[in-house]
Amino acid sequence: MTLFDGITSRVIETPRLAVNILERAGDDAATPSERTVVLIHGNISSAVFWQEIMQDLPSDLRLVAIDLRGYGGTEHAPIDATRGVRDFSDDVYATLDALGIPTAHLVGWSLGGSVVMQYALDHPVLSLTLEAPVSPYGFGGTRRDGTRLTDDDAGCGGGAGNPDFVQRLTDNDSGDEAPTSPRSVFRAQYVASGYRSDHEDVWVESMLATSTATGNYPGDSVASENWPGFAAGTIGVLNTLAPRYHDLSSIVDLAEKPPIVWIRGTVDAIVSDASFYDLNHLGALGIVPGWPGAEVAPPQEMISQTRDVLGRYADAGGAVSEIALEGVGHTPHLERPAEFRHALLTVIGYVGTPAYPSPPTEAIIIRSAD
Repeated sequence: MTLFDGITSRVIETPRLAVNILERAGDDAATPSERTVVLIHGNISSAVFWQEIMQDLPSDLRLVAIDLRGYGGTEHAPIDATRGVRDFSDDVYATLDALGIPTAHLVGWSLGGSVVMQYALDHPVLSLTLEAPVSPYGFGGTRRDGTRLTDDDAGCGGGAGNPDFVQRLTDNDSGDEAPTSPRSVFRAQYVASGYRSDHEDVWVESMLATSTATGNYPGDSVASENWPGFAAGTIGVLNTLAPRYHDLSSIVDLAEKPPIVWIRGTVDAIVSDASFYDLNHLGALGIVPGWPGAEVAPPQEMISQTRDVLGRYADAGGAVSEIALEGVGHTPHLERPAEFRHALLTVIGYVGTPAYPSPPTEAIIIRSAD
């Protein structure tokens, strides 16, 4: 993978698997936990997506960006989806344990948001930065209150992966001729329309380092009598987000509640109340035929669900802020790095932050589900 100036890569051997991490040259391994930040990437990406932010954060922080299993340079071990995202979060714990990091500030983007929330349910953390996170109730197949639409999570999991996109990942397709190529998907769905990056080749290279082997992306599926005819399986990435396996709403009940900042884009095509990856929303638009209607298969209100859960977290004594960036897509840390950096440094309580090239966005402090 392409590494930027000052970024290094190494493999950590853990009892679970071999894990690739990125660090900054010169970061002090003796840095206390209060100044240690761990970054967890999203689906169809890797730790290299964090490199610009790593370069720009203050030099007295220790930064560790981890490749999840099946991504980047980490071992492509299969994923037991019946554990939700615990295979991922347990890998992160094993990695930090091997590095001698007892706790830290955790940052999770998209799928990584679920991973760090699960980690916080199982281990002490100092803060959580949730960037465009998956809903606490998983991806697809739930009403706003988190109740499941069907007993088999129809329309969720591995069967929702686009077969042509999966094949292009397998074929290492770096072109832009097809709308299902990774590069086209990055331009149309990872970032807002009109955003351009000088490092697009690096981001596409990272996407192509996703394992499509059995047990990795996207995962298996089973036939269903419910629309659209398939349901979640038991292995692979997308099945970890099926609501039967993925319910992180118990974060509300943590006795010790780390502060949380939730930062997202208002035009996110992937995680929203009208997600273009939600089969029920696509059915409502007529893109997927045979949709049985909103009473049976309503689109998932992902943003509203997250706001509801974090609102309850705040009501129970947690400190929560939401930052919604106008005109930003699924990658605030790429599209609006100054605001992202400010949000992160604020939630970790960093003193003496550097000047920013643009003013920070004012946070909306969540006090209740309203």
